[in-house]
Amino acid sequence: MSLHGNHLIAGQRVAPEGLTFVAINPSTSQPLEPAFGDATEAQIDAALNAAEAAFDGLRAATPEVRATFLELLGEKIVGLGDALLERAHAETGLPMARLTGERGRAVGQCKLFAHMIREGSWSQASIDHAIPDRQPLPKPDVRRVLQPIGPVVVFGASNFPFAIGVVGTDTVCAMAAGCSVVVKGHPAHPGTCEMLSGAVYEALAETGLPAGSFSLVHGKSNEMGAALVRHPLTNAVAFTGSLKGGRALFDIAAARPSPIPFYGEMGSINPVFLLPGALKARATQIAEGYVGSVTMGVGQFCTNPALVLGVGGAELDSFVQAAADAAEKAAPATMLHAGIRSAYCEGTAAIASIEGIEIAGQSGTDPSDEATQAECVIFSTDLATLEANESLRSEVFGPCSIITRCSSKDDLLRFARTLEGQLTATIHGTPEDLLEHADLIRVLERKAGRIIFNGFPTGIEVCPSMHHGGPYPAASHSFFTSIGTGSIYRFVRPVCYQGFPDESLPELLKGTNTRGSMRLVDGALTKSDA
Repeated sequence: MSLHGNHLIAGQRVAPEGLTFVAINPSTSQPLEPAFGDATEAQIDAALNAAEAAFDGLRAATPEVRATFLELLGEKIVGLGDALLERAHAETGLPMARLTGERGRAVGQCKLFAHMIREGSWSQASIDHAIPDRQPLPKPDVRRVLQPIGPVVVFGASNFPFAIGVVGTDTVCAMAAGCSVVVKGHPAHPGTCEMLSGAVYEALAETGLPAGSFSLVHGKSNEMGAALVRHPLTNAVAFTGSLKGGRALFDIAAARPSPIPFYGEMGSINPVFLLPGALKARATQIAEGYVGSVTMGVGQFCTNPALVLGVGGAELDSFVQAAADAAEKAAPATMLHAGIRSAYCEGTAAIASIEGIEIAGQSGTDPSDEATQAECVIFSTDLATLEANESLRSEVFGPCSIITRCSSKDDLLRFARTLEGQLTATIHGTPEDLLEHADLIRVLERKAGRIIFNGFPTGIEVCPSMHHGGPYPAASHSFFTSIGTGSIYRFVRPVCYQGFPDESLPELLKGTNTRGSMRLVDGALTKSDA
């Protein structure tokens, strides 16, 4: 497939202007053709005006049509074949097996949302019938359902080019809800973004949906991203990335004359708590799984377990030694791009320079600069050092982690109370440990969006029960998830209809329940007619 390097606005190629950039193959440090360029203000304006013009047509399409679009999109993604995987591999350095699995996840998300919107219960339709003879005042007929909010801007992630990118959860759930989307492609893999955008347009055309329902604009500058958030036709923003970048865009969204929701997933250190029973029974097994989680994807996951805490003693010593042994066997691997590797090297060097920090274990071979590689580094320290150095609680994106020795159960609890918001928190223990540390669990319920027992946070199941978010700074709003079917609720809002005749109501609020959706009728959940 020949790439052209243009923006794609409502299905039309629009040539870049001004400064251009190219993707770099991180495995070889060689540039990849073609060149791309930042979208201008006029091009951003054109994309969002097209999205606004398409919105009414997209939201008016039946759930069946939108579901068919999503299923077709999944087929088109697969139809790109090995060429898509090869380009993504060249731009990201991610192994082909990982990319193949991630493509499957992206296709699975399309099918998942298609099924959900066909069934309809997600819309939370609620009907309260009128009681005209109620005393002292009559009760009106009141009905409520969730409606799409309008054009949405999506910032693709660097570490998941398929599943959290152009055709990732943000785009798919927004379009499932009936929102048009403008995607800012990630500059580290613009060719992959272009290929996936072609799949979107093919699916739109085959289902008769407006081409303006989707646009892709490229860009590397911070100002270009800011312009997308500031644009008056942007109704919400979805972002996955760093805290620094996310907070800057969040502030712009809040400072607009008409503020808009900004749904940022901004990472965390994902603490792991090792309880006594688990350490005594399986310290080596846990350590091996832990290092496997730290090094998965070269540590380039927002759920990377960057901090471990346990009460010092022979069992924790065994854990540290087993982790060190596993780290030595972990070969250096290519990171997504040179900027991420540079930040990782600076971050690990800064940790190593702190008094009271030791390197417990690291990869047994040196990383290659030309191949943009990073080595695994496992640090160890004590709680006093951790508490005295605020920087140790900041995310270092990559395959490193800090094991911290505590003196008592109370130390674990005290530190947990000082944690900022996290995407995840993990507990390794026995059922008896859980009972003895119930107060720790209660604290973590206030700190994290997902709590894992006897597992590791990397690897996220895409399902209705998943919550990928957490209190700030892990996410900008702890109620919403960026993975799983619940992500759709970021891009809808409730609309209440009072006194409308049946024929003028939205389908899910009519008396006849044609889709068999679950609805709340006069306070009772039912699939019956109202």
